[in-house]
Amino acid sequence: MAEPVFRRLALIGLGLIGSSIARINLDGRTLAGELVACARTPKTLARVAELGIADRVEADPARAVAGCDGVILCAPVGSFADLAAAIGPHLQPGAILSDVGSTKQSVIRDVGPHVPDGVHFIPGHPLAGTEYSGPDAGFAALFQGRWTLLTPPDGADAAAIERMAEFWRRCGAMVETMEPGHHDRVLAIVSHLPHLIAFTICGTADDLADESRSQVLKFAASGFRDFTRIAASDPVMWRDVFLNNREALLEMLARFMEDAQAMARAVRWADAAYIEDKVERGRKIRRSLIELKQA
Repeated sequence: MAEPVFRRLALIGLGLIGSSIARINLDGRTLAGELVACARTPKTLARVAELGIADRVEADPARAVAGCDGVILCAPVGSFADLAAAIGPHLQPGAILSDVGSTKQSVIRDVGPHVPDGVHFIPGHPLAGTEYSGPDAGFAALFQGRWTLLTPPDGADAAAIERMAEFWRRCGAMVETMEPGHHDRVLAIVSHLPHLIAFTICGTADDLADESRSQVLKFAASGFRDFTRIAASDPVMWRDVFLNNREALLEMLARFMEDAQAMARAVRWADAAYIEDKVERGRKIRRSLIELKQA
């Protein structure tokens, strides 16, 4: 059996991602010989202990990371600056500090200044998730066949990057490295903008007059139901994502609004060819996702 990637791993945050990592480690201890769970609320800590998915639970992040050779921040990205300030002085030399946040330039901005010399900072982002959150939401197959992007800052240790890549491969993920700014632009279109649109559409439906609103909910078609699934996501996490990737998100939103206006003109003036072309391009993207096994 392979040696675990980390002797002692601390997960700061036990939501969907953190609790899924913890569950994977239960099967063979290939990720960590000892797993320490740290969460903000006593309720979450009690539930993690009840589920038995960690060896130890800690309310204090500084105590959680003491003696760890691996630490992964699994909390909303808006909390990272305070968390990094709290744990920085307690990280041991040679340890790897990583994360699972959906924005990467903000993580480097907020966490980087608190990383001591001798600690390897390797930010990451597993492109996997559901609309559910909390320690009960996790499951061991979450990362199977999905991508994890590593966005190490300039000068990061090559061995530490490979160690984190091996960690995610053992979770079932495919791994690629990416420049942080490029990551944020890519995720703005493939993840952040779709969530913004879903939240907005559901908000529009919720603002309708009572009679229309009840009929929208009663007769919701599959398209609207898909939006409601996305819109059921954690509001704190997505608030932090939008605010910490605002430039790339606003750029993609502006491009989308231009395209939406063009589609509106095509509908207004019955430009059937333009409408068909847009629909067919959407179908091609869907077929490509299926071929890549990312659908």
